Amino acid sequence: MVKATDMALRESPILNSALIDKEVRVFKDINIGIATATEKGLIVPVIQYAETKKLMEIASMTESLFQKARQDKLSLPEISGGTFTVSNLSGYGICFFTLIINPPQNSILGVGKIGEKAVVVKGKIDVRYVLLLSLTFDHRAMDGVPAAQFLQKLKKILQKPSLLLL
Repeated sequence: MVKATDMALRESPILNSALIDKEVRVFKDINIGIATATEKGLIVPVIQYAETKKLMEIASMTESLFQKARQDKLSLPEISGGTFTVSNLSGYGICFFTLIINPPQNSILGVGKIGEKAVVVKGKIDVRYVLLLSLTFDHRAMDGVPAAQFLQKLKKILQKPSLLLL
């Protein structure tokens, strides 16, 4: 999900921004925070410069950051500089949830549980796996159109996972 988010953010840079002193600052670097539950509470380790990393590198870094978070061994640089956050409650069986933005960021993506749903495909009802995503964004920085476009791009990437290997 981090790699797919990185790819979608490259095409929707306004979501990779912060409102600072009444000015929207769009970041060149994509530093994706991953909301992580620990015994001491929620912490958000950051994949720095996600736009420069391949899928396997992001997967390895994510696992390393999760281990450090569980052991309470994250350094300040490992939890600093996030420009966008991803929160995943699928492991708790949650399909959809409302997110609170991690200031000063302007956006946060919620990832729900993948589950079977009855959907209409070419006029017929079929059972398909469906992933529900939620996005909270700061309307002072952008309106709903860029947010919707970001979700469209993310959906397109997730529906064709081979794109993650490019």
